[in-house]
Amino acid sequence: MNPILRYTGLAVSCCFLLSSCKVGKDYVRPELPVADTFRGGNSTADSATIADIPWNDFFTDSMLMMLIDSAITNNYDMQTALKNIEIANQSLRQSRAAFLPEIEAELGGTNHQWRSRDFYSSPSSGWYDRGGQSPPPENLYMYQSQYLSSVSVSWELDVWGKLRRQKEGAMAEYLQTFEARKAIQTSLVSAIAEGYYNLLMLDAQLEVAQRNLKLNDSTLQIVKLQRDAGEVSSLAIQQTQSQMLVAASLIPQLEQEIAIQENTLMELTGKMPDSVYRSSALMDWRMQDSYDAGVPIQLLANRPDVREAELALRAANAEVGVAQAYRYPTLTIEASGGLNAMLPQNWFNIPGALFGGLISGVTQPVFAGRKLKTQHEIAKLERDKAEIGFQRTVMEAVHEVTNALVMIEKLNEQYAITEQRVATAQLGVKNANLLFKSGEATYLEVITAQSNALNSELDLVSIKQQQLNAKVTLYRALGGGWK
Repeated sequence: MNPILRYTGLAVSCCFLLSSCKVGKDYVRPELPVADTFRGGNSTADSATIADIPWNDFFTDSMLMMLIDSAITNNYDMQTALKNIEIANQSLRQSRAAFLPEIEAELGGTNHQWRSRDFYSSPSSGWYDRGGQSPPPENLYMYQSQYLSSVSVSWELDVWGKLRRQKEGAMAEYLQTFEARKAIQTSLVSAIAEGYYNLLMLDAQLEVAQRNLKLNDSTLQIVKLQRDAGEVSSLAIQQTQSQMLVAASLIPQLEQEIAIQENTLMELTGKMPDSVYRSSALMDWRMQDSYDAGVPIQLLANRPDVREAELALRAANAEVGVAQAYRYPTLTIEASGGLNAMLPQNWFNIPGALFGGLISGVTQPVFAGRKLKTQHEIAKLERDKAEIGFQRTVMEAVHEVTNALVMIEKLNEQYAITEQRVATAQLGVKNANLLFKSGEATYLEVITAQSNALNSELDLVSIKQQQLNAKVTLYRALGGGWK
């Protein structure tokens, strides 16, 4: 058997025998201190979660759905996230290609060297006369002439699993970019929904302010008639007018906030500033008493940031194996072959111009100034940090869900109480006006009743908006919005 083939076969056989030697520990999910249910929730182990509902089913307002769809397509953060996925995909492809031999080809390479008489060797030692008759010159004689075409192959055998760990880490980082995109989408869907609900709240508050302004104006006209009749003084007109201006000042303030909120929504959707059509009113929305939150362990599958943190831990775990593998011997096989001649006419003189070579070697680092051990120790510490980050992300997610559940429960109670406040305040305004017109109540009682009604109605609108936002917060906290 040809000795080159024999040694090559032996090296490959050794490679496959040693390929089972994979350093580093395989990833195992760490224990997570999570309870069976959320505090304040009525979830059971087999309950569903609203995070499983696609966003276009969770939200029913047609304009809100259009805004979210536009944002997912045009938002700049989403576009950047897609580019990050493509970048990670290129790195993953490179990690897969690392298992293949590296091949380099040199075609038509030439090498000519000239020397003069003071060169350390004599002219005749390097002189190559094409005719073979002339004596060697003393200056700038042809010292070396070479025409070369070659192919070289270099292959690092993955004896200790270094390349496999690198591929494992690259895969985890690749999947991280998908989870990052999902996390951006959940935040974007939440921001669009909260912005739209805030816009509906501002509309409702503007309507309340305009209605109270008309009511105050009507009261002012009555007070003016009483002043003309000598029943009240000018102070009554001033105080009534001051109350009316309080309601009037709210109108430009709310109109300003509405315009800014519309522009914010347009920015999130990747569009220039413009008005936003409303397909519903805030008070048309009806809230549920509770929502399906599932159980804490489901956050590991639903929340993109939790999944991203776990993938970061996977990547860090793989990096420990890579750093450890660098401390072990590296087995490489290099082969080269081609054509090499001193004259171009002899280039294709086969087999005279043929050359070939095979090199296999084992490189064992002995002392590198503790660099390899330091890298290994740092990789283990980075893995510990990633585990802490994963546990912290899970803990934060559980707290966010719990807080959202508490918000929904308590806001429902506040809304019921504030509804009673509004009904009582509106009845007070009605009775105060009747008594005022019949002379049994003063203008101060009317102003107080109107002020209470204005504040109560504004509070009711604000709580309604907080209820809707709490619903969105729970949806996002559970990982909803990316499906």
